[in-house]
Formats: sequence, structure tokens, C-alpha cells
Amino acid sequence: MPRPVQNPVPERGWPLGWSTSLREFEVFLAVERGLSRHTVSGYLSDLQHLALWASGAGLPPSDLDRDRVTAFLVSQQSTGKAARSIARLSSALRQFLGFLRMEGEGAAGPESVVRPPRPPRILPRTLSETQVEALLGAPDLNAPLGVRDRAWIELLYASGLRVSELAGLSGLTVFLDEGFLKVMGKGRKERLIPFGESAEHWVRLWLALRPSFKPQDDTLFVGRRGEALTRQQFWRLLKAYAVRAGISQEAVESEALGIQESVQLASTSSGDIFIVQHIEQTAGLDDVRYTAVIDHDDQIFVEGNVPVDVRQLLVDLLDS
Repeated sequence: MPRPVQNPVPERGWPLGWSTSLREFEVFLAVERGLSRHTVSGYLSDLQHLALWASGAGLPPSDLDRDRVTAFLVSQQSTGKAARSIARLSSALRQFLGFLRMEGEGAAGPESVVRPPRPPRILPRTLSETQVEALLGAPDLNAPLGVRDRAWIELLYASGLRVSELAGLSGLTVFLDEGFLKVMGKGRKERLIPFGESAEHWVRLWLALRPSFKPQDDTLFVGRRGEALTRQQFWRLLKAYAVRAGISQEAVESEALGIQESVQLASTSSGDIFIVQHIEQTAGLDDVRYTAVIDHDDQIFVEGNVPVDVRQLLVDLLDS
């Protein structure tokens, strides 16, 4: 039987019956619903924001109604919480209000949780073309490992891969002649991502040098002893090259890869990223991080260095 999460509520407790309600809800989630400790802890952590807000307004759990629930969500959104955090909080609220109704203690039910309108989404800042060129030019091309690093940086910019996906690439998942690579995303969902001629050129150069490192497996990017590069190693290299290129590490971290939100890289082949992500969204994949569609007079324009045959396939998919 799952064990309740230890001490999810502050020792001092919440006034107006909030401590009791949250502890009973904790037991309900852990014992009756059989949720994992991690999930229960997440719900309780989110609901403590509600307890703090309601206690400050002198509201016990039984006094929550649709207007007050909405006011709480608006207050949380006004603090700058991300849309994903608000969505998670809304889910916790629905569960909690459903529990209160089941116990005969709540004036509001799950249907009372109406998420406030999202603020307009703004396109994230991207690295300038000059910064991109500086970063691409940072590796020492007189050294084999410099060629390797130029190749993966090119791929990163041309495809918008996550670093974890980059680390997982193998020679069997990169199709140079066809101009696309295959990655396994979240939920074991396969994605086909096109890339341009520049990335293809540098990957081919690296593949010619790769055997001299005596690779231990078929991982595409390996280290000095033939071992697969890890996600952490890619991060360290990227930040080091950013410094060499005169770009702040923070800018590369947030702009290039994005903490939590996975903001996509932008470069001369940024059109490739937008196309692929639009296809992912159309297909309903849940690992889409950011989507931009270039739209003018109801016509979608396919830009970037996508091969002609792949470009037509993408146009057909976008029009379907």
C-alpha cells in the first residue's frame, strides 16, 4: 500500500481547517487512489499556495466557490507563473475540489476551475545571426574533435534537437543522403527531422574522422576514448564555446536549449524547426515545445535548407 508523503504541510499548520483538509486529501490520494508519492507530493505542494492565499483572505476550504477559485488562479498568474505551472495547479485544484465535494464540505466542484486567459505568447528572443556565426566558428577545425563539435553544433541549430536527443543519435539514425534524422522523443514517439546542407557537410567530415577514435558503439558523437558523449558533456562544451564566441553562458543556456520550456535554437535554417514543430503539433505529439507558423494570405511557406523532396512532403502534410 502506498505510504502518505511525509510532512507535506508545514509543522505550524494552516488555519481555518486547511491543515486538516490537506492531510485528509493526502491520505485520499495515496491510499484510496493509489497515486505515487511523487504525484501526491506535487499536488500538496501546489495546494499549499491555495491554503496560503485562502487563509490570508479568511476563507476555509468550505467557502471556496467558482469566483474565489478563479480569483486565486488569476492571482497566481499575476505572479508570473508559467502556463505549465498554472495548468498543473488547475489539475491539483480540480482533484481537491472533487474531494471536498465527495466529503460534503465544498461549495465548488471540479467544474469551477476555469483557467484565466493566457497572456499573449511572445516569440522568444533568439541568438542573432552574428552570434550564431561566432558560435559555429568557435571550435578549432584543425583538430578532429573541433570538427566533431562543429558538426553537432550545426545539427543542433539546423534541427532544434534537445541535448538529450543529440546525445542519443547514432550512425543508424542520421540519413545524410535524404537530409533528415530520426529521434525518439517523449513517450517513445518517433520524429523525423530534416536538416540542411551545412549540417550534412560537417557531419560527413566528422564521420570520416570518427573511426580513428575507435568508437565503443554506434553513437554518432564520441569522445577521445571512443566513449559516447553525455548530455552533461555537450552542455559543458556548448557553454565553453559560447564564452569563446563572446556570448554569455546564460544566453546560450536560455536561448539555445531552454531550461524547462526547451526554447528552440534559431539560425539561418530556422524555417526547418518551425515546419517540423508545426507537423508535430498537427499530429498531436505531446513533446512539442514551441511552434511558429509562417502564414501569409492563407499560404504556408516552407523555408530553409530542406531538400526538395522532403519540402514537398512537408507542404503536403501542412496542407492536409
